[in-house]
Amino acid sequence: MEVFEQLKQLIKSKDKQRIVFPEGDDVRILTAVSQLKKDDLLEPIVLGKKDQVLALAKENDLDLSGVMIIDPVTSPDFEDMCQKFHERMQGGKHFQTMEEAEKAMHDANFYGTMLVYTGKADGMVSGAAHSTADTVRPALFILKTKPGMHRISGSFIMERGEEKYVFADCAISIDPTADQLAEFAAQSAATAKMIGIDPKVAFLSFSTKGSAKGPQVDKVSEAAKIFKDQHPEIPADGELQFDAAFVPAVAKLKAPGSEVAGHANVFVFPELQSGNIAYKITQRLGGFTAIGPVLQGVAKPVNDLSRGCSADDVYKISILTAAQAVSAD
Repeated sequence: MEVFEQLKQLIKSKDKQRIVFPEGDDVRILTAVSQLKKDDLLEPIVLGKKDQVLALAKENDLDLSGVMIIDPVTSPDFEDMCQKFHERMQGGKHFQTMEEAEKAMHDANFYGTMLVYTGKADGMVSGAAHSTADTVRPALFILKTKPGMHRISGSFIMERGEEKYVFADCAISIDPTADQLAEFAAQSAATAKMIGIDPKVAFLSFSTKGSAKGPQVDKVSEAAKIFKDQHPEIPADGELQFDAAFVPAVAKLKAPGSEVAGHANVFVFPELQSGNIAYKITQRLGGFTAIGPVLQGVAKPVNDLSRGCSADDVYKISILTAAQAVSAD
């Protein structure tokens, strides 16, 4: 079953999740919202000036009947949101005055994130017209990371027919430590479970079980050890070269006795360069669909779109965000 069909079934099994879209002035967002509402998959909340949002929808023959549209600045709860945001920021280095808090709440991404923080929404999708930083920064300021986590990561779900794998981190952390790699593995295992994969985690390197030496190898080996100590219930191994992690015949030669080698389906890359390059090679040369980046480790679901996204991309990431919210319940 395709990933998005699985996710649709998952979110249909629960109460409808409320997903906020801060970019109500983007026709791609409104096209996806209209379809999501029509398909009865979730409850969209669109941010923007209501008359402008409805005018844009009408120009493009989009039905937004029943969709909640909020103009943050004129909403009845604006002052309350400012106060709660101000309280949330106390003790930190940013937005320490009420004036700064009010200015931040004029930003739809900050306001949308506060809707998630206060429980008025279950997740947020943004980035069609904003940078990754503009989407992720409010989430880190307000929602922060999940308990026990210190960093976020960005995974890609790689799908080709019945084959499904998770690659991480391919989007966020340039040069993570061993502890951070172990966190990313835990986050990625959760993503794998969400799409029906029984995770088998491989920590990748240019070395297999000491075949090469160096600090890069040591980092990956240490990450695997940390993860196995913290999550003994999840099969994991490392350091492994990709062929040892993926090809059973090679695994027998390079890592005999490993319960993961030759059968891995969650791949943790040692740093961002290799992860980003690998998912794009797999996508372009291997004919896989790359779904993501899926932001992992945030306390509540927030996902970032590419500014070159299509309405279909928005539709699919919205379903994934709703599924993350359901999975977190």
